[in-house]
Amino acid sequence: MKKCLVALVPMLLSSAAIAQPTTSMSCGQARAIVAQHGGVVLYTGQYTYDRYVADRSFCAPGQVTKPAWVPTRDTAQCYVGETCIDPDVDRLMR
Repeated sequence: MKKCLVALVPMLLSSAAIAQPTTSMSCGQARAIVAQHGGVVLYTGQYTYDRYVADRSFCAPGQVTKPAWVPTRDTAQCYVGETCIDPDVDRLMR
């Protein structure tokens, strides 16, 4: 348990939360936020959100990245970066 917490602390500290939903941003703005901060939580709807990262270095050890698209003001599916996933869990979900 202690190892898990130690692994999560840097990830949580590197995440900036963005209060406005992606649907109020342009695609370029949403992409720029992820690129600028490296790892951010973006709200994609009233009750939906996820953490998006610029690259794998912002993920926990053992995680990999998966391309991520979100709805924005000007684009229905805007590529903003990646999400971190556990490859074993992702394999089980298929």
